[in-house]
Formats: sequence, structure tokens, C-alpha cells
Amino acid sequence: MKHWVEAARVRTLPLSVSGIIVGSFYAMSQGMFNWNIVVFALLTTLGLQILSNFANDYGDGVKGTDNKDRVGPMRAIQSGVISPAAMKKAMVLTSAITLLFAVLLIYFAFKDHYLLYSLIFFVLGILAIASAIRYTVGKGAYGYRGFGDVFVFVFFGLVSTFGVYFMFSKSIDWLLLLPAIAIGFLSVGVLNLNNMRDEASDRKSGKNTLVVKMGGAAAKKYHYFLVISAMILVLVFAFLNDFHFDQYIFVVAYFPMISHLITVYRNQNPKFLDPELKKLAISTFLLAVLLALCLIFFISDVVVNYV
Repeated sequence: MKHWVEAARVRTLPLSVSGIIVGSFYAMSQGMFNWNIVVFALLTTLGLQILSNFANDYGDGVKGTDNKDRVGPMRAIQSGVISPAAMKKAMVLTSAITLLFAVLLIYFAFKDHYLLYSLIFFVLGILAIASAIRYTVGKGAYGYRGFGDVFVFVFFGLVSTFGVYFMFSKSIDWLLLLPAIAIGFLSVGVLNLNNMRDEASDRKSGKNTLVVKMGGAAAKKYHYFLVISAMILVLVFAFLNDFHFDQYIFVVAYFPMISHLITVYRNQNPKFLDPELKKLAISTFLLAVLLALCLIFFISDVVVNYV
């Protein structure tokens, strides 16, 4: 069981649900909320993330991309603790469970009143599962052609945040696009860090990530753009939402992000980027949680009434 938990890469899970948290609490701030939608949206997203992690382990493992030249922690197939056949079965099982969660989510969101919406989200669910697998699995794996960033941005940023809000409201609020893009950028930032860390081994094994294509120096600038733009977008969202001064408590999450950017700027050794993945992932999750709370509470009211 220990090896399966490691293969699931638990440290990536909080990041994956950040969009669900923000989208759900944005709906709550407008008087719309349903725990069934929240729970199954979280379970579906966690399933997709775990599936993606299993598929990444399998795809890179059988292709030989995960080898002695890789800088990051050793993967399950690479180390031999899980066989490719066992991982393949786990991917099938995880896909089935995730699809079940997605179907239940669609049911609780739309019941039998919105057939078209149900069909659209069912197709999105199938696409998300297929995309999670095809990132590194198969001859045409898009992660080997530099399109991994697009998948992460679309599904863990836009679809995650916008999608769950739509399930509550049955409408689109374009203001939510700002934090949706921000979470998408930060999620891509974590992937970009991973690819910067693995640049040398990826280049050697023919995995043409965006970092391999643009080079390490440009990847750093790309990383600054992703993180700084995300921070600005959330501030603009708060301003346009007329946040009270004490609702800006979410900026607390900016301090570890700024520290992270300084570390990346100074870094000369890819292996030292590995701890930064966790730092950025947790900072993004913290930002999502604080922003979500700020959408429904004035911090001063909480202090006065409950402290």
C-alpha cells in the first residue's frame, strides 16, 4: 500500500482541488451551494490527478524516460516496486472510479432538467480522463510534444473553477475568469518547475516538454510570468469584487510565492528545484482557501463574533 500511496503523489493533490474550492465558494457567496456537488467535484478532480500521476509513472517508466539521469524522486515503475502490468490495471480502475464520480456529480448538478448540460459535462469528463492518460502514455503522448501545459491550464484551471460554478448557477460569470486563469497559471507553474528540474534527462530521452523546447533560461522567465500574472489577476478580481480591506488576507499566500520566485531566480542546480514544487503547490492551495474564505467572510466580523 505504501508504494501505491507514493505513486499517487499525495503532495500534488491539494493543488488539484484549488479551482473547485474557489468556484464553489464563489457560488456560495451568491447564495448557491450544494454539498453533493462539492463532494463529488472534489472526488472527481482527485481521481483525475491520481490517474494522471499513475499514467505519468507508467508512460515515462515503460518509455525509459525515468532513468538514472532523472533528478527527481524515483518513480514506482522505475524502481521496480510496482510492475507495468499492475500500474496499467490501477489506471483502468482509477479511470472507472473517476468516471463514476463524474456521473454522480453531473446527476446531482443537473438531475433530469438539463440534458444538454449533462451531455456536455459527460463529454468533458471523458476528455479529461483521456487527457490524463495520454499525457505520457502511447506513441503520440502530448506531454512529449510540449502540450502538457495546455492540459493542466484547461482542466485544473478553467474547467475546474468555471465548471463547478456553472454546476451551481447554470450560468457563466466572466469575473470568475480571473481567478480561474490564476489557478491555471499556478498549476502550470508546478508542471513547469517539474520540467525545469528534469530538463537534462527529458532532453536526453526525447521528451520534448515546453522547457526542453525553449531552454532553461526562457523557462525561468516563463515561470516568473505564470506566478506573477496569477498574483496580479487575483488582486484585480478582489478589486473588481469590491473586497473590504480585511478581505485581502489572501495576500498572505503571496509571501511564500515571492520567496519561491527568489529561489528559482537564484537557482543554478536543477535538483534543488524539487522542494520548490511542494512550496508552490501548497502556496496555491493556501491562496485558494484564503480567497474562498474571503469571498464569504469579513475577517473583522469573524474576530468580533467568534474570538
